Amino acid sequence: MTTLSRRSFGKLAAGTGALAALSQIGRSSALAATSTDFRATVGIFLYGGNDSWNMIVPTDARYAGYAASRGTALALPQASLVPLTGSAYGLHPAMAALQPVWNAGGLNVVLNTGTLYAPIDKTLYNSRPDLRPTNLMSHADEQAHWQGLLARDNATDGFLGRLNDKLAQNAISPVMSFAGSDLILLGQQKQALVLPIAGGVTRNGANTGSPNGAPGAREAALVAFAQPSDASLIFSQTSGTITGAYGLVDQLNSALVTSPPGTDAYFVDPATGTALSSNIAKQLMRIARMIASRDTLGHARQAYFATQGSYDTHSAQGAASGTQANLLKDLALAMAGFYNAMGSLGLQQNVTAFTMSDFGRTFRGNASGGSDHAWGGNHLVVGGALKPQLIHGKYPDTTLGGADDADTVGRFIPTIAQEEYLGAIMRWHGVAATDMSYVFPNWATWNANGRGPVPMFA
Repeated sequence: MTTLSRRSFGKLAAGTGALAALSQIGRSSALAATSTDFRATVGIFLYGGNDSWNMIVPTDARYAGYAASRGTALALPQASLVPLTGSAYGLHPAMAALQPVWNAGGLNVVLNTGTLYAPIDKTLYNSRPDLRPTNLMSHADEQAHWQGLLARDNATDGFLGRLNDKLAQNAISPVMSFAGSDLILLGQQKQALVLPIAGGVTRNGANTGSPNGAPGAREAALVAFAQPSDASLIFSQTSGTITGAYGLVDQLNSALVTSPPGTDAYFVDPATGTALSSNIAKQLMRIARMIASRDTLGHARQAYFATQGSYDTHSAQGAASGTQANLLKDLALAMAGFYNAMGSLGLQQNVTAFTMSDFGRTFRGNASGGSDHAWGGNHLVVGGALKPQLIHGKYPDTTLGGADDADTVGRFIPTIAQEEYLGAIMRWHGVAATDMSYVFPNWATWNANGRGPVPMFA
């Protein structure tokens, strides 16, 4: 059997990253949560730039302009649209799973939203390039603009990370990701928790199932180092920290791996009864489990980050069926399943999920049957605290080269800033008015002179 001294273990642990993995957990001082009413937000980033002009389509007289400008390759047949009762809009036919959510009052749509530095129209766009976000239509830059909320500067942190800085902290971070780490999660003071979509949290570099070899030696060393010691104050405190972290890992794994009764059962395709298996469904299913364990975790507030990729549809995008339809179907099924799972927990009023994306896409299809990078786009918000069945904002004039087009192919200038959209959700989540300028550095621009949070919540 391989044995290691405590001094040797200290060198080993620094090299294996085991303590680094544990450091996500239990690092913060254990401050009691200060709020008794639970609320959670779930941000879903659609990487690649979603063509949201086909996610939501006008069904009134504007449809003719929509169809003419989109072209035959991309335009959805009017009869295929899923009507949103009481509005002049329909959903993409692949998103039919969200129609019952709309009917129940749990879905809002926010139109033509995007990255803005200052209020701008076509005249200002052409005459004042200093008012435009930098490097528009670049994936990396626009993702950073959405997540960091600095339209003309390089962000070093993101709005969920800054939210984390302001949240009451427990031993387990209230900001969690099931989509890896990204700018949106980085704060100036606190660290978000990144969790897996399969299996449980493991000890990086060790392997409890392999007692032999290097992984087994690392595991044995970790276990030995976690034992109480009176050798010195440093060892005693360190072993206590590791032992405490192990306990929190067990607590997390209990929430992650063990489904609360009934929660997973809502992640099914209602048309077939088949369990959902998409990556986005797995992420939202795990988020539902964590929310169900909120009391055990000691959280009065939580914020989650999830993602869905492959929206960069330059070719063969499809219309009623095809590449984008498949993505939108997975998204709609997952969001509807999540909404229903929250209902099973009695938490639909307490949880809000919302979409983000790099940018909208060109309204006019390209020669490859796809669409290209553009600017403004449409977004979905799901939750029981919303005012029911509302469409916010204005669908742009779809005339190519018209008053709302920054180009000639339908690169529409946003009329709602991301701060007005995301700010409304974060205000509902509980961010104090005095903290909004910390979470949203450009908040003063978007909360004055007739601008402000989108009025989504009752």
